[in-house]
Parts: sequence; C-alpha cells; structure tokens
Amino acid sequence: MKASQQLNNKRGVFGRASSRQRLTGAAVCLAVIAFFGLFWFVGRYKIDMGWWFGYCGFKQRFDLPCPTCGMTTAVLAFAEGKIFEAFYIQPAAGLLCCVLVVAAFLALLVAVFGVRFGFLERFFARVKIVYVIAALLIIIAAGWAVTLTRALAEKN
Repeated sequence: MKASQQLNNKRGVFGRASSRQRLTGAAVCLAVIAFFGLFWFVGRYKIDMGWWFGYCGFKQRFDLPCPTCGMTTAVLAFAEGKIFEAFYIQPAAGLLCCVLVVAAFLALLVAVFGVRFGFLERFFARVKIVYVIAALLIIIAAGWAVTLTRALAEKN
C-alpha cells in the first residue's frame, strides 16, 4: 500500500464497506436509475402526467404557480438529458435531480467497489434532520420565488 493511501485510511476517509452497506448502495443506485428511467419513458412516449397526478389546484384557484409547480416537467427534462432546461423550468427540481445523481454515483461506488466514505458518515452523523429539512424548504422556496417572479412578469 502506498504512503498516500495509508494516510487517507488513517484519517478515515475511505474504508471497506460491509455487505449490507453494499446492498444498500446497490438498492439506492437502482432506485435512482428506475426513477429517472420512469421519467425518461414518460417523456419519450408523451404520457400525460396530469392524468396520473392531477393538475395543480393552487394554480387553478389563484392563477399563480404553487411552490412545486414545474417540478414534474423539470424532472422530465432532466431525465431526457436537458439539464439546463430543467434548471430553467424549476431551479429547485434541477438542483434536487443533481443531488440524486451524485447520490446514485456514490452509491454505485459503494456497491461495486465496496468503498465506504468515512467523511460522508461523519458529516451525516453531525447534521441533524432538522437542518436537512430546512435546507430542502429553502431550496423549494427559492425555486418558487423564481417561478413566481417569472409568472408575474408574464402576466404584465
């Protein structure tokens, strides 16, 4: 083992994943691939998502986009490879899709190579769920501000 590898292992940056962690990584990676695969299929064959999920009642009632308006359309665009278009449609959805892709990549590394990321484990051990929920709410609020501003500008 090289000296640089020993240094990284002493810090706990990388480790060996257990078989349970590898299975969990495989499940996470496959779930994200299935999620984007479903949306790619829906976009490719022009399936009406409004029929499945219903149309936005907030937008119908107040004639303004709701906080999650455009999320489905943005995920469809992201799944079809139109990443910048996804960010334009709904910035929060584009960001969350990018986070899902990074999570799937890291889960793939855990599943295939058995790499355990010690720095991620320490990070998530210190971060409380309240902070994660607050960050998600801030991201959605920021995305809503962009779509709301765009909708109000189109009205005038």
